[in-house]
Amino acid sequence: MRRIALGLALFASTATAQPLAPKPAHGLYLGADLSYVNEMEDCGAVYRANGKPVDPFALMKAKGGNIVRVRIWNDAKWTKYSDLADVTKTIRRTKAAGMQVLLDFHYSDDWADGEKQIAPAAWAKLDTTAQAKALYAYTRDVLGTLDAQGLMPEMVQVGNETNPELMGGVKDRTIDWTRNATLLNAGIKAVRDTGKVATINPRIMLHIAQPEHVAAWFDAAAKAGVRDFDVIGISYYRKWSTRTPAQLGATIATAKARYKADVIVVETAYPFSPVGEDASPDLLGADSLLPGYPATPVGQRDYLVDLTQTVVDAGGIGVVYWEPGWVSTGCKTRWGTGSNWENAAWFGLKRHEALPAFDFLGRRYVKRGK
Repeated sequence: MRRIALGLALFASTATAQPLAPKPAHGLYLGADLSYVNEMEDCGAVYRANGKPVDPFALMKAKGGNIVRVRIWNDAKWTKYSDLADVTKTIRRTKAAGMQVLLDFHYSDDWADGEKQIAPAAWAKLDTTAQAKALYAYTRDVLGTLDAQGLMPEMVQVGNETNPELMGGVKDRTIDWTRNATLLNAGIKAVRDTGKVATINPRIMLHIAQPEHVAAWFDAAAKAGVRDFDVIGISYYRKWSTRTPAQLGATIATAKARYKADVIVVETAYPFSPVGEDASPDLLGADSLLPGYPATPVGQRDYLVDLTQTVVDAGGIGVVYWEPGWVSTGCKTRWGTGSNWENAAWFGLKRHEALPAFDFLGRRYVKRGK
């Protein structure tokens, strides 16, 4: 706690905010979440390109990628990954490859998503005021620690798929927007205050799963006083969304105009094979396919190219894929041995050869007129 106290004392000093982190060349963020790579490599995975072993971070940069997303859990007792040490390693690899970083705070000891937002065990019994203070201090401590190592992220998510109430349980619980706004604004303030004194002043993202939920959530957030953010992040998985890609584009255009924020598809995925290579159940299969995009390596690439063009045409600022490095290995998860996602990664089955999906990163997308 001494480090937190010192950090808070430092950040309490008055400082003039520096400009927000610059956007990539062409103003378009193209990349992927590589949070699984360290774990997969520890499990024996060897990623290949043209038959030769390759560093996925260096490969993504070489193919035109400019941003890597990385998740962080508070205190996950069930895994040694996605804690601050692992996140530090991932960010160091990202910066060494010459790409920007999007740090994704889940504010949980486990997966926080559109179905659930479970408070970290250490904060679960605190009242809202105390939780907000803990969230603020934790956010600043993580960012301050990274900044001291030259690893400050260029963008920060205050929560992951926060359709339900932040640290509020399951999705069917009615959101208490007074509490929700208090917690979200504590995280936002922590990022803003850190950015005033850090080497990089990050953009702030709020993230909602599936485009059909964007308008209602952000309308409620604005009414509750949650307004100080720069980017709206949207997860788009056709399997779990009622919207077509064209309707996603309409949502992006409307959200950009209505909330005066940039909009990015911060999660999406598409299978390159209808089945995987292990007994662990695949999350994306035939139920995830769109007409014209078969479950083939080329179909996966074409989906990403066309989706990105749709985002650009709607005024969006990019696409970030989830999760290209989660290949099949002999390691076990809570869901089985192997991966639930190997048929939607960017590396093929068995030998983990790089797929054409990487090519979407190097395209130059120009907004088309109506």
